[in-house]
Amino acid sequence: MTPVVAAKKLSKFDPKTFLSTINGGRKIALFPKKQTIFVQGDSSDAVFYIQKGKVRLTVVSQSGKEATIGILNQGDFFGEGCLKGQPLRMCSATAMTDCSVMKIGKQSMIEVLHREHAFSDMFVAYLLTKNIRYEEDLVDQLFNSSEKRLARMLLLLAHFGKEGAAEIVIPKISQETLAEMVGTTRSRVSFFMNRFRKLGFIDYDGGSGFQVHSSLLNIVLHD
Repeated sequence: MTPVVAAKKLSKFDPKTFLSTINGGRKIALFPKKQTIFVQGDSSDAVFYIQKGKVRLTVVSQSGKEATIGILNQGDFFGEGCLKGQPLRMCSATAMTDCSVMKIGKQSMIEVLHREHAFSDMFVAYLLTKNIRYEEDLVDQLFNSSEKRLARMLLLLAHFGKEGAAEIVIPKISQETLAEMVGTTRSRVSFFMNRFRKLGFIDYDGGSGFQVHSSLLNIVLHD
């Protein structure tokens, strides 16, 4: 098989359809908004795949301080640490919107990865992309201003730069959560969000969420 043919075959691979055909070792669960999927310290024995909705990942320090470390969307996996022997969950996962999530047992996931090459190729590509995102987050945190970090986070939440259309409206996220993710204070987030709105980079949608415009890239690209 030529590289071009292989690439086309991989691009047509639908993980959602494939995962739904796995015999045993999986189940679909519905989580209403704000319901906990798992808690930091729980036994780590399964991988999760988001079929619909958004999931927020948080960690809590020994002193009780909570921080948001990620917001995941439809098509994302989480909880994959169990595949490398992670015994306990290192974070908590909570539904930000009504969610449909597929839970795949650790052993079933390992067997499928060994058996189905198209799926394992897709999963490795997903993990590499996730690792690149973590590296970009670190560089962003070390070298960029809080304003630029907030703009980048909003663009990521709106899926700008990813395949498919950007989201019209991002579900409502508190300024406290945005401050945790950006690494700044709520007052700074409030200041920048108001500035973005006045410049026409974002629009609020009647309290249910907000719309991010591609013009917000001007903040990220400006030196």
